[in-house]
Amino acid sequence: MGLTLNSRVLKLETPGIRKFSNQLVNFPDAINLTIGQPDFPTPKHIKEAAISSIYSDLTSYSLNAGLLSLRQEVQSFFEDCYHLSYRAEDEIIITNGASEALDITFRTILEEGDEVILFAPAYPGYEPLIELCGAKPIIIDTTANGFKPTLNQLKNAVTTKTKAILFNYPSNPTGAILTKEDLQPLTNWLITQDLYVISDEIYSENTFEGKHISLASMDGMYDRTILIHGLSKSHSMTGWRIGFTLAPKYLSEQMLKVHLYNVVCAPITSQYAAIEALRNGRNDSIPMNQEYIKRRDFVYDRLLSMGLQTRKPEGAFYIFPKIPAHFQDSHTFATKLLHEGGVAVVPGSAFTAYGEGFIRISYAYSLEILEEGLNRLERFLLESINNKEK
Repeated sequence: MGLTLNSRVLKLETPGIRKFSNQLVNFPDAINLTIGQPDFPTPKHIKEAAISSIYSDLTSYSLNAGLLSLRQEVQSFFEDCYHLSYRAEDEIIITNGASEALDITFRTILEEGDEVILFAPAYPGYEPLIELCGAKPIIIDTTANGFKPTLNQLKNAVTTKTKAILFNYPSNPTGAILTKEDLQPLTNWLITQDLYVISDEIYSENTFEGKHISLASMDGMYDRTILIHGLSKSHSMTGWRIGFTLAPKYLSEQMLKVHLYNVVCAPITSQYAAIEALRNGRNDSIPMNQEYIKRRDFVYDRLLSMGLQTRKPEGAFYIFPKIPAHFQDSHTFATKLLHEGGVAVVPGSAFTAYGEGFIRISYAYSLEILEEGLNRLERFLLESINNKEK
């Protein structure tokens, strides 16, 4: 047949995260530490609001940008929590999760040959979306600087083709955050450049050290920043698919076109649930974070006791330790750990080439599961050392 397919689509691969989690069907007794999904149920009051909306027959389309009442709650939330002022009427879009928010952002601003700077190790969902637009990801290695970019790195990476820079802090996969002191020199320079800044802050409510500083709140950054957010992580609402974009009107009105042709609107039942989450559930993340901190500290201490080098995460719910030097690469390590040790983790190479030599462990699991998983990891490491010495 002479029919062809989009060559960019043909180049896409299943993300490394899913490659390993999908294998678990063949290892029913394995401990799964791969997926970044809160193990807490969606808070009851949010579920009740969704159920109530259904029985009230609130099941039609909303405006393409989302229910105005929900956009007003998003506006209020960001004003109160991050001192940001975005108009509900024309600067906020409700999306099908943060993933769709990223998609419409890239498709609105990118053209063939553009470049987008990413800080690695990086979430694997960014590069494919950029490449589908005919643009090129430019990767900055942050592993030598505590997983944070430096101003010199940024300056050296920007070219005449650079269209945007993407920040993701708190970071997936490293758990690193950017403080105001970290951001200041970067934003002082960025405001002198003709570049868009995309700030994926989906984990902002899962910040454990200090308070999250939104990049858009820094002086001079509002007019050039597209803020990506949502409720998946903060309110344990991954399957509800509610995200937001917050951007100046000149950007939002163009992004809305892409959104409406893509999905028409976000799911209406989820929108009513989101109203309740933002109006009456702003503190829902607090008890979850208290548990995450306990889990983080437990995992961090255990990994150090095993001799694995790792930084203590300051946000999100991932930890990114180095693998022992005697293993060939992170994919080999993760494969052997699953097959021989009964634990599923994600190889660092899934997060760009600069993640090589690391693995990502999600601690969005109960302490009981984490303890068993780490016990197995420790046995696996000891056996690998013994086998190496034979």
